[in-house]
Amino acid sequence: MAKYYITTAIDYANGAPHLGHAYEKIGADVLARYHRLRGDDVHFLTGMDEHGQKVAQSAAANARSPQEQVDEISATFQRRWRDLSISYDQFIRTTDASHKRGVKALIERIFTRSPDDFYVKSYAGWYCVGCEAFKTDDEIVDGKCVLHPTRTLEWVEEKNWFFRLSAYTDRLRALVSQEDFLQPRSRRNEILALIDQGLEDVSASRARTSWGIPFPKDTGDGQSQTTYVWFDALPNYITALGFPHTSEGFDRWWPADVHIIGKDITRFHALIWPAMLMAADLPVPRAIWAHGFVMFGGERFSKSAGVTLDLNEAINKYGADAFRYFLMREVPFDGDGTFSWERFAERYVSDLANAWGNLASRTMAMVEKYCNGFVPAGTTTEVDIADAADYEAYHAAMLANMPSRALEHVWTTIARANEYVDAQAPWKLAKQANQRDELNTTLASLVRGLVRQALALAPFMPGKTAELFDQLGAPPRVKYTFANNVPVEGWRVMKGAPLFPKDQPEPSA
Repeated sequence: MAKYYITTAIDYANGAPHLGHAYEKIGADVLARYHRLRGDDVHFLTGMDEHGQKVAQSAAANARSPQEQVDEISATFQRRWRDLSISYDQFIRTTDASHKRGVKALIERIFTRSPDDFYVKSYAGWYCVGCEAFKTDDEIVDGKCVLHPTRTLEWVEEKNWFFRLSAYTDRLRALVSQEDFLQPRSRRNEILALIDQGLEDVSASRARTSWGIPFPKDTGDGQSQTTYVWFDALPNYITALGFPHTSEGFDRWWPADVHIIGKDITRFHALIWPAMLMAADLPVPRAIWAHGFVMFGGERFSKSAGVTLDLNEAINKYGADAFRYFLMREVPFDGDGTFSWERFAERYVSDLANAWGNLASRTMAMVEKYCNGFVPAGTTTEVDIADAADYEAYHAAMLANMPSRALEHVWTTIARANEYVDAQAPWKLAKQANQRDELNTTLASLVRGLVRQALALAPFMPGKTAELFDQLGAPPRVKYTFANNVPVEGWRVMKGAPLFPKDQPEPSA
């Protein structure tokens, strides 16, 4: 059994979850569910980033304490992920006492193992609270951060602890140059170009922010320091496993098999995080996947930029499974994509209701009508053979972290099955006694195809595929196998309500 430790970025606790958050969590959940079905030993981590100046400012604006705010927001995120069937194994919060201990231990370990990598320096520069990062000139347009154009940059002058990131230039270049470490390729090229420009050392503490984890050492002048939010947030991937204790959790799961993150935080994960681990003499993650943005009206979803959408409305429109499917089909995991209500409706009707839902409905109806509800025996058909190639391509796409491409192969099999129904015309075969074997073969092949499709789609639409398995009369063990041709003879089909009804109610508020 292979180990598979998958993580998402932890979300900043300064507002409600939005579509960009949902896209990342659904994508990671699809991959986690897929690897579980493969038989891998999976640990799926997500959580909340609850410290930093942005959180403190947001709490003050809402006239409450930072802890009150993060408690409420964390609960909201967890409810939303339940609504979306996000099957995480662990939800970490950076306000957890175990996380605070782990961050302190990691910093102290760096001081011990690489004592020259931390040093005190006075610094001045433009700071973006939205990014929780100092910005270079090429990251500022018209006096604003390119990622948070509605926020005012702050000029910050203070004495901090700095981390000697520049000392790891050669090791980081060698790491990022590895084909499988940072994907997709476009992200790797961007980070390599950034390394070639010359890496600057980064702040590891802040003097003016109190909402965070105390830095283990002062700056020599008695002034206390708070751990810089990225040095606080990034270690969550190991503190969640019990670090600094090399106990069962850490030894079992680390290093991470893949960090799933947004492309806007690639440099933190591909440069600062590995350098911190190198300085602490700990293994680096095996892979980082930096997905793109979900756009709406040409703009990236962002609370601070004012581009929002009611996530509850989007989920309720056609149900959580249809929403999960739409995002994974419409937005490629290696680039940007667009959400629109019109396109969502088109996908729901054409892909789910008409193509797959109708295929399932009429297949089961014919088994009930012509075979008394029991799936007949039938030999392998050209559809089974052709589907095998798409099934293999589906697996290759999923292992390459490309769920949208995997779905394309599944829908090729759905289109093939619908064409097969029309070509075979079972309703005509049923009228001819000498065509009984052909009828049985046709219906058995169609049911086998539905099983293949349900297995492949289970990571994307766990609720609807479970409904289909129940209607097909599939034994429980079938739901946990990726066999290409599952024996279906004798299953008792009981056609239920349509999987994807077209007469959807208006979404509730």
